[in-house]
Amino acid sequence: MEGNYTTQMDAARRGIVTPQLEAVAKKERMTVQELIPLVAQGRAVIPANKNHRCLDPQGVGSMLRTKINVNLGVSRDCKDYEVELQKVLSAVDMGAEAIMDLSSHGDTQPFRQKLTRECPAMIGTVPVYDSVIHYQRDLDTLTARDFIDVVRLHARDGVDFVTLHCGITRKTIDQIKTHRRKMNIVSRGGSLVFAWMSMTGEENPFYEYYDEILDICREYDVTISLGDACRPGCLADATDVCQIEELVRLGELTKRAWEKDVQVMVEGPGHVPLDQIAANMKVQQTICMGAPFYVLGPLVTDIAPGYDHITAAIGGAVAAMNGAAFLCYVTPAEHLALPNLEDVKQGIIASKIAAHAADIAKGVRGAREMDDRMGDARRALDWEGQWACALDPETAKAIRADRSPEQDDTCSMCGKFCAVRSMNKALNGEHIDIL
Repeated sequence: MEGNYTTQMDAARRGIVTPQLEAVAKKERMTVQELIPLVAQGRAVIPANKNHRCLDPQGVGSMLRTKINVNLGVSRDCKDYEVELQKVLSAVDMGAEAIMDLSSHGDTQPFRQKLTRECPAMIGTVPVYDSVIHYQRDLDTLTARDFIDVVRLHARDGVDFVTLHCGITRKTIDQIKTHRRKMNIVSRGGSLVFAWMSMTGEENPFYEYYDEILDICREYDVTISLGDACRPGCLADATDVCQIEELVRLGELTKRAWEKDVQVMVEGPGHVPLDQIAANMKVQQTICMGAPFYVLGPLVTDIAPGYDHITAAIGGAVAAMNGAAFLCYVTPAEHLALPNLEDVKQGIIASKIAAHAADIAKGVRGAREMDDRMGDARRALDWEGQWACALDPETAKAIRADRSPEQDDTCSMCGKFCAVRSMNKALNGEHIDIL
């Protein structure tokens, strides 16, 4: 069925099969008849701004393959856009489905426009970051209209999804003061909105003018990623009153967006003890009516600076297994510095491992095929076959080459004691030489 539509959700509700939906269904090994109701109900989203014409569309939903987002962008201390572009290209080559431009310095628009003109991955931004930079004015001099106009600017530039901290309100100011947190607010966007409200005495413009924002998003088909300003920044703050109260408000805002055919993702924690992750996912699914959950980590311990890609991968695997749809990567530089190229690689690989492990656990179609091929290749001691199955074949090849064995059908760990070699020979009736 063909016809006019405003957003991917609107099209799905009308039974229209868009080119983007058709492409996503093929990638997910689903029929369009299976995917359409998920998009229509808001349980899956296809972030696809009408002005992002080079987009390779992806679907985000708990029943689909778990997707990976990579945060990039310049800062005042690291302001080389060419380096950031190298990171973007590297991230796309490694299979990241989304890039978030979090630039907070310089002339941000040309870089953002270059991404939506040339990058096939979904592009996301946080307009509140860009507001101060765009206007080159201090935070307390900005008006609600200034913030809304930057949302429109990003939408017009072709951004597929925007993180908007709509759920933090003046009530949150009292909650933060009353329910003393160990880490207060650690969301950069959330802290900016909190600071603006504190200095101006006004309500959060992203909440107060939410209907106007929905109209902008509907016009360009921008997916709203409802930011969790009160996500916990340490284990002590996990699943507290501030986090859950904001989540309830995000559920209400999700419903309002759906009423205007605007696609929604909901952002989640943060730092969460391992035993609380599953409960957090289930609570979100209930309160936000199955809208895709986009989580940072979660990080399962606070004491591993330099290794937080690992703490996040542990939490991410558990989160995705229990319903999270979208993992924001965390690099070894988290809490320490802007990530370099190697940090980006380590963060992506760790997140992809977490996502893949969760997809296997959830029974996502085709998720285990490559693992089964790897098992066949290892049984046959087929090294080229193993490289073809590896998430990062270059690293695997380099390790083997650096410690090459005496015989090609073994590795330097076991040599002729290799269990696989011995079993192959024994089952074939061959002599097993060890010495």
